[in-house]
Amino acid sequence: MKNAAITEHHLYIKAFQKGERFVGRCVSVHILPDYTAKKRMLANPMKVYTNRIGLSVTKKIGCAVKRNRAKRIIRAGLHELEKGVSLKKGKLIVISARPDIEGRTSEDIRKELASRHIIDHKVKQEKMV
Repeated sequence: MKNAAITEHHLYIKAFQKGERFVGRCVSVHILPDYTAKKRMLANPMKVYTNRIGLSVTKKIGCAVKRNRAKRIIRAGLHELEKGVSLKKGKLIVISARPDIEGRTSEDIRKELASRHIIDHKVKQEKMV
């Protein structure tokens, strides 16, 4: 199931201030329960909970080209992670790039996101390579 994007600025602020924070070398992850998840699930034709994902890449990373590359590899790493495991559902997940992301690949990001607490361990996991 495709994740929705966080489009409202106040949700980024709320996730940064009140969400659980997990910091790694390349990314930091902020997770907050989505209080509109049930409403969004009922509106969804498949009747499943979805996450809302937001990316935050600051000018500390570099010029626009480097920031866009950072966003691309974060999205690719998250997509690779979702193929093999189930993520927690009904959450606001904000992924922020850190300055060490330069020169990393989507595989590095996938490994780092896998070590963060966004994986739902209640669901039987496939073996990750």
